[in-house]
Amino acid sequence: MKALKVFVLVAVLALAAQTLGPSRVQAQDKGVIKIASHSPLSGGQSEPGIAIRNGVDLAIQQLAGPLTKLGFKVELAPFDDQADPKVGPVNAQNIVSDKAILAVVGHYNSGVARPSSVIYNDANLVMVSPANTAVDITDRGLPTVNRVCGRDDAQGAAGADYAANQLKVKSVYVISDKTVYGDGVAKFFRQSIEAAGIKVLGFESTTEKSNFDAIINPILAAKPDLVYFSGIYNQGAVFFKQAHEKGVKAQFMGPDGFDASDTAKIGGDAVVGMVYTTTAAPASLSPDAKQFRDDYKAAFKQDPQAYSAEAYVSTAIVLKAIEKAITDNGGNMPDRKTVAANVRATKEFKSILGTITFDANGDPEVANYYVLKVGSTDPAKWAENEAVGKSQAKSPLAAKAGASATMEATAAK
Repeated sequence: MKALKVFVLVAVLALAAQTLGPSRVQAQDKGVIKIASHSPLSGGQSEPGIAIRNGVDLAIQQLAGPLTKLGFKVELAPFDDQADPKVGPVNAQNIVSDKAILAVVGHYNSGVARPSSVIYNDANLVMVSPANTAVDITDRGLPTVNRVCGRDDAQGAAGADYAANQLKVKSVYVISDKTVYGDGVAKFFRQSIEAAGIKVLGFESTTEKSNFDAIINPILAAKPDLVYFSGIYNQGAVFFKQAHEKGVKAQFMGPDGFDASDTAKIGGDAVVGMVYTTTAAPASLSPDAKQFRDDYKAAFKQDPQAYSAEAYVSTAIVLKAIEKAITDNGGNMPDRKTVAANVRATKEFKSILGTITFDANGDPEVANYYVLKVGSTDPAKWAENEAVGKSQAKSPLAAKAGASATMEATAAK
């Protein structure tokens, strides 16, 4: 009787295994595939950095099924670059040494992405950036480096166009944070605003974080219509707060480095009414991303921040590229170079942010640029900021090839 029971139990287990099929029983037989996220998870710029990591995490949770069915376990490997150009490359060396990592989604700061991406490229490890807007991230032509967001040449132009044609300012004072990102946006904004006939009364660069009197006093004397701070919120919002308290009456403006709810937390009343450009799709203009926003909040108990959706889409592109590489390799683990080539070959990829095609340099052929206006000091209401302008611009390579794009601005209300 005991032997009969054992036989029956074995038969039941065998039948269960057949019912579950190979996708369940053999799901982890072929090894582990890791997707690295690389962004600031600590320090003053951790809010968008965590949003990027979470976007990658959610994409793996929701979209890794095809790889699981092919026999692989997919894991997130999060790295904290601390928004530091020295830390990023150290992490990058650790990333490339882990052979299970087949892709990197990052960074937030272009100044960190630039040196780190060279290390990835030397190891044939693909990088898809959700947020790096500096032009030379892709203009270097590295075959492993791509991004789903727009570029600072077009972002600077979009901000200048809005300032000239919607705000109708006659003069501007420009400040940069001396980073790769800040200096780049400031340069392109200045070029475009001067081309529009607007007078630039001052152009300063600073690494100051706490006491901006040396910059604010000349601004008070110059009395510009607009003050443009080209940098990140943890520095720029402090500057705007102090400028407001010292009596600067100008309109405040900045680029996507301000697209974080902590801008309202730090800047308070000073940033209400401030306008900023961003290449991150705002919730009000992304109806296709509604399910993503609901799922993100359910998973992480908070609303998504700027570039979390872009990180999700970057990961989706990577997962699809890995799936193709495995299939083409007879169901076996692919090499990094093949994955990178598949990512670069991305065409007409349907995503929650629209359709994405990479050009030969890894830029999206057409990218969106938005202008938003801060409406509240409450960080919880950041997603409610009004979209007052929107445009599309072609990447330089797509422009040469004649890819279509439209330019339109929504009048300020």
